[in-house]
Amino acid sequence: MEPSHANPADHLATAAQRAWTKAAIAKVQAENNRSADTHLHKIELPAHWGVDLYVKDESSHRTGSLKHRLARSLFLFALVNGWINHGTTVVEASSGSTAVSEAYFAQLLGLDFVAVMTRSTSPEKIALIEQFGGRCHFVDHAPEVYQAAATLAAQDNWHYMDQFTYAERATDWRGNNNIAESIFSQLAHERFPEPRWVVVGAGTGGTSATIGRYLRYHAHATALAVVDPEGSAFYPAWKNSDMQWVTGRSSRIEGIGRPRVEPSFIPGVIDAMVEVPDAASVAAMIHFEQLSGLHAGPSTGTNLWGVWQLVARMVAAGERGSIVTLMCDGGERYAGSYNNSEWLAAKGLDPAAQLRTLADFFATGSWDAGGRS
Repeated sequence: MEPSHANPADHLATAAQRAWTKAAIAKVQAENNRSADTHLHKIELPAHWGVDLYVKDESSHRTGSLKHRLARSLFLFALVNGWINHGTTVVEASSGSTAVSEAYFAQLLGLDFVAVMTRSTSPEKIALIEQFGGRCHFVDHAPEVYQAAATLAAQDNWHYMDQFTYAERATDWRGNNNIAESIFSQLAHERFPEPRWVVVGAGTGGTSATIGRYLRYHAHATALAVVDPEGSAFYPAWKNSDMQWVTGRSSRIEGIGRPRVEPSFIPGVIDAMVEVPDAASVAAMIHFEQLSGLHAGPSTGTNLWGVWQLVARMVAAGERGSIVTLMCDGGERYAGSYNNSEWLAAKGLDPAAQLRTLADFFATGSWDAGGRS
């Protein structure tokens, strides 16, 4: 047998790297263990409707959004795959919230982080990324973020996290404290513990993939509805069974909707989709604060516009049951945009007509968008 000529220094480097990875995973797992579950708020609706609505408040995570769960899973996935090492610079293409959460986890592990995003990203999100030690690299148009992130990551010891590819596989959809398991655990003592619908938006596609797979794996009768803002590629792709759909434009509702169908979007787990006008997302966000006192961002408004249509369908059919949706992030991140009337007017996002639709719905229990669907 030929003697081994391996350099002992290589073994020492490998051992040191394994030790660093072990410690890094322990830090991420400890952060998860310190985190209490997010609240599942019950929103009071007219009793005679026979429908209970629950909103899972993901804004209460340390980084303020649903993307905290995704960022944690992506970091663990990259660590166990050996993609992130001591000294790695992590790069991500993001509309903002994922970058905020990934900046936090990069800081936790002592790693540099660069977020690639459009210049139109809210200043509040940019400030949060920088607060967690991240840097921002801006592009002019949403379709440019992918190549820009990949180009940056081509540098030595940089890693492109690529949430749009890995979101659907980084989270364990069978359980293991994912968002679906959390929802069902929190509903256990409610009068309708198995909801009729779960309603979520599509950003990466990861949340809908996780929840849809969980529902089927555990044989729940619950149906999954996905809402999508106007101009996004997901709804037309699902409707036309064409996963190559590309719109070439970015969504005006920050955090959801994409100019192309992302690899993490799994259409087969979706039971229904609702396309939501941008002004309707804003109207539902405004109405939700008036209804519940909870100050949510516009993607939560997109969720709710779909929710109210499903509630109306249940009321019309005399169907009793519950619906669950997500509060994706807080409205404080959009003080200068979706919560600013002058900004809305400049963007052509007047929510007045859709606010009338919601007022009529709560007065009658029936849905008639009158051309404002």
